[in-house]
Amino acid sequence: MSQESGSGTATDTSSQAPSASPRAIRKLSARRRPEVVAVLLFSGGPIFESSIPLSVFGIDRQDAGVPRYRLLVCAGEEGPLRTTGGLELTAPYGLEALSRAGTVVVPTWRSISQAPPPEALDAIRRAHEEGARIIGLCTGAFVLAAAGLLDGRPATTHWMYAPTLAKRYPSVHVDPRELFVDDGDVLTSAGTAAGIDLCLHVVRTDHGTDAAAALARRLVVPPRRADWQTGQRHLDRSLPEEIGADPLAEVVAWALEHLHEQFDVEALAARAYMSRRTFDRRFRSLTGSAPLQWLITQRVLQAQRLLETSDYSVDEVAGRCGFRSPVALRGHFRRQLGSSPASYRAAYRARRPQDEPDRPLPSPEIPALRRGPVAQILAVPGKGDGEAYARVPDQPGRGDMTDGPGRTRLRTARGLGAALPGPRDRPVG
Repeated sequence: MSQESGSGTATDTSSQAPSASPRAIRKLSARRRPEVVAVLLFSGGPIFESSIPLSVFGIDRQDAGVPRYRLLVCAGEEGPLRTTGGLELTAPYGLEALSRAGTVVVPTWRSISQAPPPEALDAIRRAHEEGARIIGLCTGAFVLAAAGLLDGRPATTHWMYAPTLAKRYPSVHVDPRELFVDDGDVLTSAGTAAGIDLCLHVVRTDHGTDAAAALARRLVVPPRRADWQTGQRHLDRSLPEEIGADPLAEVVAWALEHLHEQFDVEALAARAYMSRRTFDRRFRSLTGSAPLQWLITQRVLQAQRLLETSDYSVDEVAGRCGFRSPVALRGHFRRQLGSSPASYRAAYRARRPQDEPDRPLPSPEIPALRRGPVAQILAVPGKGDGEAYARVPDQPGRGDMTDGPGRTRLRTARGLGAALPGPRDRPVG
């Protein structure tokens, strides 16, 4: 069965992402105030992510038409709290202050391999049970997942850690293509800049488009970013560190060396001496991604790089990336990068300085797979921060793209697939 046709066709998964049933949002407890926002800080977090909700919700901008929130900065553990740069922070409140908040924001978590403090998780669960809106920015989603608040829900996080989140919490429907996900009373965002977008979305939901637009002007950011047509997308070949010691490492290495050939997932399963079903299950459990989607993502990534660094025609690029036809390349390329191959090449060349020489394609460092654990294979250089944004028309009222009562989802350009994680336990920026 081809990876481009038949029952294994790679569809636009963003339009078919699993989602939970519409949830009834609990009534806010009488002791909680909807205008009170508690930001939960932990030691070891990067200061930029931590400062996003402080800036959005903690400054009085009523003169600019932005309704005022009351901010409570809370320590999630014993202080002093130290940022990744060594700065010491002293939060004026502790976990007890969460009992007054109508919204609780976890802007970051220091390490995806560490469990958050049980006392903080209990406070977050209690806030949610009493009707508070819970928000996890970037790796803050790991705290929400550890508290059990993402079970059965759609969610997102930084693309580099999304497969780890999916693997560790299999009941969470993780989609790294999302800019942010609003599931009513639980919201999550992707990487650093997406935290700003989610906070603006919260203001828009609470107070309307005009208030969000006024705040965006003060922050000097777009109310809704729509930058995907510039081609500033990031596809990644990163793999979990533990794959280097797994038998599947040889199969992955072979696939990356032979992307120019036409083969499908059945061929990879045969090379692993597994049935298709066993191979799919083993690959997904190891990487958090379906092998079909991973393979197509690698082919699109190779096409992206050839369009940037060569003068091959689109038909030639399709053949050199293992697609059965230029039509197949165009379809998958548009789904994953939001534009046609020709438009992508034109946009890339238009924004590249004229005196910048073409970058040669890097040599695949495939032997590293066989030597032991690896963090990345052929990571794409110079692609910005990995965020891309779908073009969504400005509409008055509350919400953006609603797919159920109390549920809103603003998507990135579709079809990126499950990006695979890179080096662990380092600050996300």
